[in-house]
Amino acid sequence: MTDLERHVSESGRDKKVQEVREKIRELGITYIYYQFVSVTGRIVGKGIPADHWEQIAERGFQLVYGSTANLFVDRHSQYIGYGPEASELVGIPDPETFCQLPWDKRVARVFCTCFRNREEQENPGGHLTSDCRGNLRILHDAFQKKYNGLHLRAGTEPEMMWLKKGENGLPDGGFTKPNCYHIDQFESLRPVFMKVIEYSRAMGLDMIQGDHEDAPGQLELNWMFDDVLRNSDRLTTYRQICAQVAREHGLIACFMSKPFMGVSASGCHHNLSLWTGGEDSVNSLGNDTLPGLAGAFSYRKGGTNHFMPDPKIDKRKPGPIGLQSVGGVMEHLAALTALGSSTVNSYRRLWDTGFWAPVFADWGYQNRTCALRISAPGRFEYRSVDSMVNPYLLGGALLKAFGDGMDRNIDPGEPEERNIYKAMEAGKEVKRLPMSLGQALDALEKDEVIKEALPDEMFRVYMHYKRDEWEKFNCTVTNWDLETYWDCLP
Repeated sequence: MTDLERHVSESGRDKKVQEVREKIRELGITYIYYQFVSVTGRIVGKGIPADHWEQIAERGFQLVYGSTANLFVDRHSQYIGYGPEASELVGIPDPETFCQLPWDKRVARVFCTCFRNREEQENPGGHLTSDCRGNLRILHDAFQKKYNGLHLRAGTEPEMMWLKKGENGLPDGGFTKPNCYHIDQFESLRPVFMKVIEYSRAMGLDMIQGDHEDAPGQLELNWMFDDVLRNSDRLTTYRQICAQVAREHGLIACFMSKPFMGVSASGCHHNLSLWTGGEDSVNSLGNDTLPGLAGAFSYRKGGTNHFMPDPKIDKRKPGPIGLQSVGGVMEHLAALTALGSSTVNSYRRLWDTGFWAPVFADWGYQNRTCALRISAPGRFEYRSVDSMVNPYLLGGALLKAFGDGMDRNIDPGEPEERNIYKAMEAGKEVKRLPMSLGQALDALEKDEVIKEALPDEMFRVYMHYKRDEWEKFNCTVTNWDLETYWDCLP
């Protein structure tokens, strides 16, 4: 059997396909977005009338391979990743992710896994390795098998900015003043964030807290942590929700890391822990009838958290698995930065010092000057990541870093409890993170462990896309160039 055939014939999938048909009838769904995620985290795919659900569930839909790279061209006018002669992928829906769109209840969405075309000469029906979401599932499954059921749970903290829209449709400043945690500024965006929360709960996001951050129009809304794949799906869904709410309110939902200098950027801290055991539990989130399948509303609960400290040894320091995992991330931090800080603009965040952006490769407890901190017993916060992140790529790379840390028993050293700048003044030597996308890509290219998280075509497509992004920036004349040099001579 091909990978595609095994996926379609997976035990229990037929029942889920039928459950989707029942939900279609129950909810009055007439149209479905079949969506997957591109190399940069964009949502791509096709829309198909719901009448064809069973056929698409079995046979899938076709779309050009280059859609995994947004079907963009590089600066030489060549399609990124795949040329026009390439085959078309087959997208197979994962029925457990089926969910109604609350802003138009005639429409639903379902995430898909991508495969090579059935008629390919080489590996027909094989997993398409430029499918970042499919890669994460495969990498996580392999991780669990290798490490006796250890699995990654993640909670993400996406900061983003609500910007005013100018007459030309472009951003015209933030909607609020840059006053961090001020309820008055939070209140001014209440119609916006309450609609985001309403839509989020209707799509399976268990919203837990939110606040106004310290940039113009900057909010952070959080939901409950979960299995790394489902959490990645929810971050993707959250962005889709924010874009819709922005349309409804005439605003721009901006996930760009640094639209303004001199104020905080939009980070997306990842809170991480490794567990064994636990069970999935459905959270209806106040919905009388689930507007989707149970999988979209399920959270992994219980089990053993292997990042918890051993109180007999140290009440704060993580246990051996946690320390080794921190060591693995520290070892591969430069390469991970190419995925966590994935755009040219990401590095504006690192250069604008004084706004709590992590610049140094160190770890500590409640120490926000380090790239990693123990944010609470049983989890650590990976801080060198911003809101432009593709969570599927970073999730897979973190699994590889954790695994390497455990395999080699990497010691991260003692946690730094001083402000890192004070520690350096006292003589501590600390490595800096890469300070440009180009440097980060160089580090990724040399790191064989992290490259394993971007198997086969994924690494080629990602590097083509990001190298081209860096080259386009370097060959562009900006306003800064003109303002600095236009009259510098004679």
